[in-house]
Amino acid sequence: MIFFTNQNTHFKFNKKRQTRLAISKLLDMENFQTGEVSVVFCTDEFLQEINSKYLNHDTLTDVITFNYNEGRRISGEAFISVERVAENAAEYKTSFDEELDRVIYHAILHLCGYDDKTPEDEQIMRTKEDYYLKYLNQND
Repeated sequence: MIFFTNQNTHFKFNKKRQTRLAISKLLDMENFQTGEVSVVFCTDEFLQEINSKYLNHDTLTDVITFNYNEGRRISGEAFISVERVAENAAEYKTSFDEELDRVIYHAILHLCGYDDKTPEDEQIMRTKEDYYLKYLNQND
């Protein structure tokens, strides 16, 4: 089951059904099953508190994931700063919706075991994000 909630923000997410289908398809293509995944939309301030408290980082970020997987069954939480997504969309000259999709897919890829700590891993992650953005959003 895939859940979408808000924490400290009034953001209205209007693509729940479509995004659930996209996440399920991504997981299927990566050979994983869907467990319980929560996507939590929040503010920069809220996400920075999580980053500091749980990861010991005092920086802004667009997404943090917590992995609760059991084998090939994906479960976890993805906290997404809608403020960061909006700023990144403007910086990268893309739409808010496309940047949000990228960040959601990025979080799900983290839950699948992909990382972005090295330049090589980051390139693999970006390639996967680009692929899924094109493949899963072709009917938008």
